[in-house]
Formats: sequence, C-alpha cells, structure tokens
Amino acid sequence: MVTVDKKYSVLMSVYYKEQAAWLDTSIKSMFDQTIKPAEFILVEDGKLTEELYRVIDKYKNEYPGIFKAVSLPENAGLGLALKKGVEECSNELIARMDSDDYCLPERIEKELEIFEKDPETGMVGTNVSEFIDSVDNVICNVLLPETNEEIIRYSKKRNPFRHPAVMFKKSEVLKAGNYRDYYFCEDYDLWLRMIRSGCKCCNIQGIYVFMRIGKDFYKRRGGKKYFSSIKKLKKEQLENGYFTRTEYLKTIIPHAAVCFMPNYLRDFVYKKFLRK
Repeated sequence: MVTVDKKYSVLMSVYYKEQAAWLDTSIKSMFDQTIKPAEFILVEDGKLTEELYRVIDKYKNEYPGIFKAVSLPENAGLGLALKKGVEECSNELIARMDSDDYCLPERIEKELEIFEKDPETGMVGTNVSEFIDSVDNVICNVLLPETNEEIIRYSKKRNPFRHPAVMFKKSEVLKAGNYRDYYFCEDYDLWLRMIRSGCKCCNIQGIYVFMRIGKDFYKRRGGKKYFSSIKKLKKEQLENGYFTRTEYLKTIIPHAAVCFMPNYLRDFVYKKFLRK
C-alpha cells in the first residue's frame, strides 16, 4: 500500500470524433481511483461536439478546481495537444489516459507504489488488454517488458509502453524535450528520448488498463504514411547512435513487411504473433 498520498495530475486529450459516452467512462475511471487525482487536465484539441462539451461541463461542475479544460483553437494532433497539456500540469507526477479507454481503480495506487519504492524511477507503465465495444469483450492482452534493462532492449524493436497506461515525471518529459508532432508515433518517440536521457523505467506485470480498439485498428497500423513515420523515427535513432545499423535493419524490415501486407493479414499477424 502507498503510505504517502502523492499528488498527481491526469493528462488527457480529446477531439471532435470521440464519442461522449466513451469520454465519460474514461474520465470516471480516473476519478474512481483508490487514490484520487489532485488535478485533471483535459486538452480540447480543436472545436468539439455539443455532446462532448456536456460531458466536460459535467466534470467541471462536479470537480471544481480539479478538473480543468485547456482549449486549442484548432485541431493540432495528439502530440502537440499533449505537449501543451504537460506544460499545464502543476504536479510532478502525471498519469496519462486516453479519452476512450478504461482503467481499474487500483491502477494509480500500483504505479505510485513503484515511485515510492524507487524515487529514481521516472516512468511506470502496466500491461493492458485490448477490447472491442465492451471491456467484457477482450480481444487480446499486451504483455510488456518489466525492468529498465528489458525495456531498453525491447525499445530497439518495438514500443515498450502503452500510452494510456503510463505515469511519468514531468521533469523527465521536459528534460527529453516534451511531446512532438509525430504521426502515430508521438508516444514511442518520447519514450526513446526519455530513455536516452537516462530516465529509469518499468512496467508493472499486471493488467490495469483496457484499451478500446475499433475494427480498423490494425488497418491504421499499415500503409505508406504510417511506415514513413516509423521509418523516420527509427532512422533518427540510428543517426543519434541509439540503434546500431544491425538493430535498425532488424526492426525496420519487419515493420515494412507488416505495414505493406494486406489488411486482413496484418490483423492476423498482430493478434496471433504481436499480442497474447
């Protein structure tokens, strides 16, 4: 059990395509934590629907002084929206959450325990379950490396964290340069820069977050635009010395194969070989 109540901020971004019911469920799961947030920063990434604004107003009224909305005049994309959100957070510890996902009430308590046990830790994640429509309809589990050493090795092949499951120190994020605009790679990009800057990381070996995926989720993990983004990211790691030439080739070739295979086959590969 956590013996000291540590203040933390929740960081979330939402844009107009999100569903109001999903946003409501996601926000509620964070306020239902066994250790409540001291602050909730929701970045409105451009103009939203009236249904979304009603959900936001509900939590503004229910948690005055805690639930705060930050509005961007135009849709900037997830990376730049979260960059602004990090800057707005007033606490050192920040818990990420996505606007369509759900987490168990013990998630934050488990993550805070890690920070309390090891003050040198800069980021903590958890394993996750991916579901369609309902958390009772889990499609697969994502099991991630646990220790800092395992995470470093894994990061040279694939993303070692799931974005809505992480809690990190604001100072570590800012030291690494904060979020950047990086198509479908804004999280992986930040994690690599944090690791390179010396951030100590771990993943709790339990499932505390449920990530919603649509029927076209794996389809979006393919195509020329996505491959160009991941190639740019990994080439950058080669150029700055984080990847060796061999490590770069071992990771970029499989990515190319998965990105350009037919959608039905990519769906099969993800579920059969890249998930549990």
